[in-house]
Amino acid sequence: MVHVPIPASCTGAPRAGARTFSAGLAALLLAGCASLRGLAPEATVQSANSLAASQSLAGATVADARWPGTDWWRAFGDQQLDSLEDEALAGSPTLAVAAARTRRALADVAARRAPLVPQVNGSASSTRERFSSHGLVPPPFGGSVQTLNEVQATLDWEIDFWGRNRAAYEAAVGAARAAEVDGYAARLALSTAVAQAYVDLQRTYLQRDVAVATLEEREHVYALTRDRNAAGLDSRLEVKQAESALPATREQIAELDERGTLLRNRIAALLGAGPDRGAAITRPSAAALRSAGLPTIVPADLLGRRPDLIAQRWRVEAAGREIAAAKAQFYPNVNLVAFVGLQSIGGGSLLTAASRMAGFGPAVTLPIFDAGRLRANLAGRDADYDIAVGQYNQALADAMREVVDQLASSRALAEQRAQQREAAATAREAYDLSLLRFREGLGNYLQVLSAEQPLLVQRSLDADLRARELHLSVDLIRALGGGYDAAPAIAGLQTP
Repeated sequence: MVHVPIPASCTGAPRAGARTFSAGLAALLLAGCASLRGLAPEATVQSANSLAASQSLAGATVADARWPGTDWWRAFGDQQLDSLEDEALAGSPTLAVAAARTRRALADVAARRAPLVPQVNGSASSTRERFSSHGLVPPPFGGSVQTLNEVQATLDWEIDFWGRNRAAYEAAVGAARAAEVDGYAARLALSTAVAQAYVDLQRTYLQRDVAVATLEEREHVYALTRDRNAAGLDSRLEVKQAESALPATREQIAELDERGTLLRNRIAALLGAGPDRGAAITRPSAAALRSAGLPTIVPADLLGRRPDLIAQRWRVEAAGREIAAAKAQFYPNVNLVAFVGLQSIGGGSLLTAASRMAGFGPAVTLPIFDAGRLRANLAGRDADYDIAVGQYNQALADAMREVVDQLASSRALAEQRAQQREAAATAREAYDLSLLRFREGLGNYLQVLSAEQPLLVQRSLDADLRARELHLSVDLIRALGGGYDAAPAIAGLQTP
């Protein structure tokens, strides 16, 4: 790098020396600018319309394109879930971390904004020193010990001809907006995690209901088997078989109770609370907790409401501005420096007019030979941009896949529910008939066991499908961004 100060006298009428200096400076500027040849990003940002999904997203219409809302969980109709969500969003350490990251990004914005405006600094000093007899200070001060006092104000302004500081500031703004959107992404991840755990808790209760009903029926069968054994219709083997089914069912109930406790603890941790908070969570209301409903069509532009996509797009924008800042470093940097103050040897005359001093002038810094540092820096910024674009494109493809997957699963779930209801009715009828024959002495215990197994499978499947319907609602809400408003909430980030 070459630092070329330009004295204030150069700003007056042109003289031969000044013309020679200007010509030399121009030559240095032309020679000093490093080459940008061959350096450029390679990646291209995709749009949602470039991903073929028209057949997968085909269907009817959804009237409200703003669906889902920011308080989407209220559509499930469970007041306890509403309270848990509100508590989680108010006190979660995860959201506190996200907010702190946004504040840190805003602090970086303020730091990068500072070079865009002139900087004024003040200084004062008092130095006791011996002046050299052969130095710049003449006798009688030369060769003596004196006190040098100085008071000075300095103006320093980097004239941003090539937009380096402005581009760096805009890159920081993009990063701050990405951090802001990441905060909402964390909010969405937390709210969906609470809802999913709550749905799992309901599923555990439904499975426990199946296990309790099974235990009651097996106790009834065990009593019938003992009566039949007393009447000489069944052997002791059948009695033991019926009895052995009871501990296995009780074990299943204990396992489900454990699962419920662990799920309550998970919800409490998501709330940022302790296990005692989880113990206070009651059973979800099966009548109230219902599916939020699925839109029958999802326009591709709804993907633009996903906070992770928006945050990554801001990172792409920030990476582009970092490239502009790196390119500006290839060109000369011009600083305007001015100072005014007072200086005196000894304290008696410091505040007199004769002690005043002032000066001003620009200084030019330009790269001549930097061993490839600037090109390497720009190549790195180009690579960062390509990385950001690649991550955005992949996130876009994943977002489209998630939405289509949820819609496909919801359609398949409707068919599964219909088949399950039919199979459950048939299994119930077969079990009732086998139990009736067993009670009347026309059948045996093996027939009851054979009919019981399909019934248990269908009961368990019914609980799973009811929970899966709720899971799909939550997953689709998350895939569509949870009602995020794409307008940035951070104010005051305009470039001055």
